Amino acid sequence: MHPFEAEKPPQLANLLGYAGLLPFVSGALGIWVIPLGWRPFVLEALLDFAALILAFMGAIHWGLAMRAEANDEQAQIQLGLSVIPPLLGWLAISAGLPMGLALPTLLVAFVGLHFADVHAVKLGLAPRWYSSLRLPLTVVVSLSLLLAWASVLIA
Repeated sequence: MHPFEAEKPPQLANLLGYAGLLPFVSGALGIWVIPLGWRPFVLEALLDFAALILAFMGAIHWGLAMRAEANDEQAQIQLGLSVIPPLLGWLAISAGLPMGLALPTLLVAFVGLHFADVHAVKLGLAPRWYSSLRLPLTVVVSLSLLLAWASVLIA
């Protein structure tokens, strides 16, 4: 069976994907349990990591699109869209947005990225297992960003 046909992600992809959740979960929970003076530092670290991961995920889509035939219009669209996640991440950390706006910007970027992940699988650009790996990761990232956003809205 070709690796693109596998239903389950490779074990290493699972391990690395779930390990990548540690900064999201620890940051989102940490905001609620650390002294108030540390909260801005933890929020900034969470934003920085989220923006970094958006750039990484955008690069994955760039790479997937490059694997396609040069005249594949859908792949070219995927290539163009691959720059949106890092741009949103950059906007969230560099534009001086208040936390109450930066966090939902990142949240929207990750949710949109999930739809791009699903689309890449449907186009045959990504392996069949990619959606089954990305969905739970996206849910945990989204919940983490929501939890962090709630701490900003309540404060």
